[in-house]
Amino acid sequence: MKRYGHGLVLGKFYPPHAGHHHLVRTAQDQCERLTVLVCAASVESVPLADRVAWVREAHPGADVVGAVDDIPVDLHDPAVWEAHMAIFRGAVGRPVDAVFTSEAYGTELARRFAAEAVCVDRERTLFPVSGTAVRADPVGNWEFLGPAVRAALTRRVVVLGAESTGTTTLSRALAAHWRERGGVWAKTGWVAEYGRRYSEERLAEARAADPAATWADVSFTSAEFPVIARRQDAEEERAARLGSPVLFCDTDSFATGIWHERYMGGRNEEVERIAAVTQRDLYLLTDHADVLFEDDGLRDGPQLRPWMTGRFLAELERTGKRFLVLRGDRETRLAAAVAAVDGLLAEGWQFADPLPERVADPVAVPGQVSGRMRERSR
Repeated sequence: MKRYGHGLVLGKFYPPHAGHHHLVRTAQDQCERLTVLVCAASVESVPLADRVAWVREAHPGADVVGAVDDIPVDLHDPAVWEAHMAIFRGAVGRPVDAVFTSEAYGTELARRFAAEAVCVDRERTLFPVSGTAVRADPVGNWEFLGPAVRAALTRRVVVLGAESTGTTTLSRALAAHWRERGGVWAKTGWVAEYGRRYSEERLAEARAADPAATWADVSFTSAEFPVIARRQDAEEERAARLGSPVLFCDTDSFATGIWHERYMGGRNEEVERIAAVTQRDLYLLTDHADVLFEDDGLRDGPQLRPWMTGRFLAELERTGKRFLVLRGDRETRLAAAVAAVDGLLAEGWQFADPLPERVADPVAVPGQVSGRMRERSR
């Protein structure tokens, strides 16, 4: 039988990490029911809804709720405490038997809930990580992040271009280059072009009906392109959850919209809605110049490549995406691409600072509100 009826874990989860998950699992093991309260301030750059979704995914057996808390933090001001407690009680909505934390304030928080305080790994010995550390250096703390957070933080690089311009060769080479760096980069992922696999299947179907069928005998409908776009995005998301802080993709759903234009003569609003859901960080456009056309049985001919390159370029510019056009031989393109991705990664991950905490000044007169500001680590 579990020790407590209703337990509570409260935190910012900005973002969730292994220490948070250990705390929640420990509480779940001891409680019949567990509420996890995710509190976010409006100044923070990761939306509350995302954090709630990430924690729910990691802990489906817990009741995960969220609350916006923009009240300044001052653990030495009873009025401030009560203002926070009003938010906490309103979000939790029922009495609490035990409060589980890894923080010094856990005892007071539990007292105000009229609950028992349970401290878990206060010194962070099991998981030496904090929210502050993750925000400062996601790469250095990648091992402590769950799949959903990794997917959100992964820098996504898409290689796109007209037929036979080396997108597959380059994107594979980039993924291999980063894997060779070792460490956290050893699991760098690569996402294949699903549209090509789909095209191969369509050609196989045509040849099953007529062994003499060629690519010219295959036709598409507009409804097929959203299917391709969704599958492409699903495979990209799956790879982002499993890999390193950078992911290389041979095309994406944004490019699928251009291919729809190529085959169907116009844009597809559904494909464009699908493409707008996922943020990509860098596009690498492989120019058709300097690359000989190779007919692999699924291509229409070199005459369309200049038009396709132009359409990719025009749409990248129109939509304000970050991109680089790659020209020259294979080695030159790879070197330019590596430099561009290194530049992207060097920019780091920008998290807005959370609300600071006012802590008591060691020389303050007892009973007076006095203090200095610092940021909490959790």
